[in-house]
Amino acid sequence: MKTLAIDCATEACSVALFDGDVLVEGHCEPMRRGHAERLVPMIAELPERGRADRLLVSLGPGSFTGVRIGLAAARALGLAWSAEVLGYPTLALVAAIARSERPGEPVSVVMEGGHGQWFVQNFDAAGMAEDAVQSLEPKAAEVAARHRFAAGTRALAMAVIPGGKLRDGVPVAPDARQVMLLDAAHHTGDLAPLYGRAPDARLPGARP
Repeated sequence: MKTLAIDCATEACSVALFDGDVLVEGHCEPMRRGHAERLVPMIAELPERGRADRLLVSLGPGSFTGVRIGLAAARALGLAWSAEVLGYPTLALVAAIARSERPGEPVSVVMEGGHGQWFVQNFDAAGMAEDAVQSLEPKAAEVAARHRFAAGTRALAMAVIPGGKLRDGVPVAPDARQVMLLDAAHHTGDLAPLYGRAPDARLPGARP
């Protein structure tokens, strides 16, 4: 079975094609903007234009735009190829990547969340989520992070917060080329986005 993985929920755009669990080819490009313009060409650059029997796509949390772009592309390709489409949580992938270098160790994942806040979520020694994703101010995120081992795009920044816990912070970003590290228990057919915080825009007359 061939699998196409898509992850463009954060400040990077990445795609990867797998044959079974073996990486055939993949690309990852850091970018703050431009995911919509770059994602489809990146897929087209893969062997056989990325065609696969199954798609794995990041559900977030992350950028509202990035999450939607990835999901829209995965749904469209799944329909065109009659392929299965499954989602996975972005922070779970970050935890899996971090734990591949520190097997059996629980980890707190902390990622850029926008508007000065950070996403934080704790994972146990087996890589399973211990709590829900929270979007918090840095000091509150530091308190919410339970484990000495921290990973993610804001792990180093959290490790030096004055008065915080003594931590081993490792900078890790989600990358579709690493998606096979993620336990299949994190795969879901429910493709609802995981934004992690309320949207910035509100409908006219909506309550805050």
